[in-house]
Amino acid sequence: MRFIEAGPDSPVIRELTRRVSGDVCTLQWQWPAGTDSVYVGRRALDAEHDLTSDAESVTFGPDGGFDASGLKLYTREEYKTAGGYRDRLNGIGRYVYMVYAAMPGSGDPVLIRQPDGSNIVETPAGRAKIRYAIREKKPLFRAFKTVKIEISCEVPLAEDVLCYVKKSGSHPTGPQDGTMYPFAAPFPAGRTGLPEIEVGKNDYVRVFFTDGKKYGQLYELLPE
Repeated sequence: MRFIEAGPDSPVIRELTRRVSGDVCTLQWQWPAGTDSVYVGRRALDAEHDLTSDAESVTFGPDGGFDASGLKLYTREEYKTAGGYRDRLNGIGRYVYMVYAAMPGSGDPVLIRQPDGSNIVETPAGRAKIRYAIREKKPLFRAFKTVKIEISCEVPLAEDVLCYVKKSGSHPTGPQDGTMYPFAAPFPAGRTGLPEIEVGKNDYVRVFFTDGKKYGQLYELLPE
């Protein structure tokens, strides 16, 4: 098996799309004329994937493409029967799929590398659940109250994934709606109770992702 760069007349993959239903991802694309087979690979992009149980995961080779040993042959007839290429997603985080058109002919497969990336698509897999609880104590005759935050997560978290936000007068609606405080240490899987903090009687605290667009693909943040 070897790769060649796509030329003006090379059969290439176009209009590659993905659809996820439950834990099944379906890839569809426009088949190039004269080609009846492709090679498909996937790679986990996040450390939360359990690659040891993922027989179809592949690695990137030194040229930036998929290691050819992890690619799976898929024919046009299989595609027609299944209505696309179906793959079960396991773990959490993101996968990237790459589909290579195979040059027609005999001998070792010759696959077309597409520098424009139109044969590559990324998809999220499952999201790990993170639950947080905020418990308040309001001592009598004091201008302050204490707040205790508890975090429960299915997988370990780096310290920069979450933050808590304090706002006076109402509950904060996002990491920029008040004063943001980062957490000082990572969270192990399971439940972690943080030291109590002291805030004003009219202050409210909530937990947010530091970057919702980035971490919202990997985790689901839920209040208890």
